[in-house]
Amino acid sequence: MKIAAQNITINATAASTNRVSRSQTTGFASVSTPSTNKRKMADKLNAEERTSLLNPLLESGWKVQSDRDAIIKEFQFKDFNQAFGFMTRVALLAEKMDHHPEWFNVYNKLQVTLSSHDVNGLSKRDIRMAKFMDENFK
Repeated sequence: MKIAAQNITINATAASTNRVSRSQTTGFASVSTPSTNKRKMADKLNAEERTSLLNPLLESGWKVQSDRDAIIKEFQFKDFNQAFGFMTRVALLAEKMDHHPEWFNVYNKLQVTLSSHDVNGLSKRDIRMAKFMDENFK
C-alpha cells in the first residue's frame, strides 16, 4: 500500500470558521477567506405577515411560544429511524438556508422551536422552514 503525504496549511481565521477545501489538482488544502457578501439579515414578520403567514401554521399544530417570539411544534414518528430521517432532511435545508432550528429529540419524538436570532423574532425563514417540516412529516 502506498500512502502519499500531503501538506495542509490552515490559518487561524480558517481554522475558526472550518473553511478548508482540498485542491483536486495539487493535493494541497486551500483556505477560503470569509465572504464579504454576508447573508442578508431576515426581516422580522410585520403584523400583516404574522396574520397571513403564521395562521396556516397555527392551524397545522404550531404554537406561538409564550416567553419569546418563536413557534414550537412536537412531531411524533413511528420510531427513531423515521425521526432521524426527518431531521436529516430538515438539516439539509437548514444548511442551504443558513438557518438552523432549535430541536430536541428523544427516540421517536422531536420538539422544534423556530425563531430568527438575528431579528430576535419570527421571520419568513422560520415560515419557510415550518412549511417544509409540515410537508415532509409523514
